[in-house]
Amino acid sequence: MRRKTGNLLEREGTKTVAASLISILIGLVVGSILIIVVGLISPNLGSASIGEGIRLVFFGIVSTGRNAAGTLTWGFNPQNIGNMLFRATPLILTGLSVAVAFKTGLFNIGAPGQYLMGTMATLAIALGIPADAMPKPLLWLLAFLGGILAGALWGCIPGMVKALLNINEVLACIMTNWIAANVVTWFFDATKVFQNTVENTKTSYIYKTTYGKTLVDGVWTYVDGNGVSTAKLGLDKLFPGSQVNAGFLIAILFAIGVYILMTKTTLGYQLKACGANRHSARYAGINDKRNIVLSMAIAGALSGAGAALYWLAGNTEFFWSTYQSLPAIGFNGIPVALLASNNPIAVIFTGIFMSMLNIVGLQLTKLTAYNEYITDVIISVIVYLSAFSLVIRMLFTRRRKGKKEAAVPASATQLAEAAVGAAETLPTAETPPDTAVDADSGKGGDEV
Repeated sequence: MRRKTGNLLEREGTKTVAASLISILIGLVVGSILIIVVGLISPNLGSASIGEGIRLVFFGIVSTGRNAAGTLTWGFNPQNIGNMLFRATPLILTGLSVAVAFKTGLFNIGAPGQYLMGTMATLAIALGIPADAMPKPLLWLLAFLGGILAGALWGCIPGMVKALLNINEVLACIMTNWIAANVVTWFFDATKVFQNTVENTKTSYIYKTTYGKTLVDGVWTYVDGNGVSTAKLGLDKLFPGSQVNAGFLIAILFAIGVYILMTKTTLGYQLKACGANRHSARYAGINDKRNIVLSMAIAGALSGAGAALYWLAGNTEFFWSTYQSLPAIGFNGIPVALLASNNPIAVIFTGIFMSMLNIVGLQLTKLTAYNEYITDVIISVIVYLSAFSLVIRMLFTRRRKGKKEAAVPASATQLAEAAVGAAETLPTAETPPDTAVDADSGKGGDEV
C-alpha cells in the first residue's frame, strides 16, 4: 500500500494537481488577509463583517442572501450556480485557445482580438440576416460558425508571421489585438444599423440577438423576440433565474474534442512535435510552417467560438466602443490554461473556478460593504502562482528525492555489514589446502 501511495505521489499529474490546488489555496488566503486588513482599518467595518467576508470568499457560491434578521443564509443557490456555468463558457473556450497554442510551443496572447472578431462576425450574421429568411436554428448555426471562422482567420495572422518571418507571436498578437479592437469599433460605429435604437438608454450598445430583423409596414425593423438564441435544453429549469444555456455543454464538447485531437490523433502529435522542437520536426518530415499556422488558427477558432456562444445567449449586450480596452475574457483564458497546466479536460474545471470567483465578487459587493475587486486580487495572486506552478512541482520532486537520499545511508550500512560478513567467510592461512581458492587460477585447491 505504501509503495502504491508513493508511486501516486511521484506521478506528474499528481504534482500538477497539487501545484494548482496550492496556488488556489494561497490566493484565497491572501484574499482573506486583505479582507482582514480592510476590515481593521475601515471604521465602517468590524469583526462581524470580516468573518462574513472571509466566509463569502470561500463559500460565496452557496450563499442565498440574508434573512430578516440580517444574518447570512446558506444553501443551494440555483441562480448563482447557473450564472457561474454561463460565465464559465467563454472562459473554457479562451482557456482552450491558450492551451492549444501552449501545447505547440506558442503563446497565444491574441485571444482578446480573436474574441472580438468572433463577436463582430456573430452579431453581424445574427442581426443582419432577416429572422424570417430561414429557420432560426439554421441562422443560429450560421452565426456560430461565422464567429468560429472569424476567430480562426484572425488567429492565422500571428501564426503566418511566426511561420514565415520568424517574428515572435507575442508581438504579432499584441498588434492584432488592438487592430481588432479598432476594426470592431469602426464596423459598428460606421454601420449604425446594429446599434440599439429601440431602448433609448442603450444607444451605445448593439442589439441582443433576440432582436430579429423583420419587415414592418415595408420597413426593416428590429423586433424583440424575433431573433435567435442558444437553446436552454432544460438547464433553465435546473437553474431558474440564471442565464445558463446549452452553450456550457457545447464548451465541454469542445474541450473533449481538443483533448482527443491533441492526444489521440496524428495531427495532434505533429502539433506537439513542432512545439517541442520545430527544427527536429522538420527533419522528421513534418511541415512545421503549416502546423504553426494551423495551431494558431485552431486557437483563434476556439476564442471565436467562446465569443459566439456568449453573445448568442440572447440575454447579453455588446458595448460597441471597444477601443478603450480589450475584453478581459480573452486575457483570463491565460490563467485558466496555466492553472490547468494546458490540459483540455482540466480547463473545464479551472474555467468554472475562475467564473465562481467572479460570482463571489458580486456576492461580496451585494451582501457586504466590501468591494468585488478583492476577488480580482485573488485571481491575480492565483495567476502569478500558476505561472510558477513548475517551481512548485520541482519542490515536490526535490522533496521526494530528499526522502530517497535520506534512506541511502541505512542501505549503505546494510551493505557494509554484509561485506564484513562475507569477508569473515573468506579462506585464511589456516584454511586447509583442499578448500582454499588459488588466487591465480580462481579454481579450487584440489585442482592445482
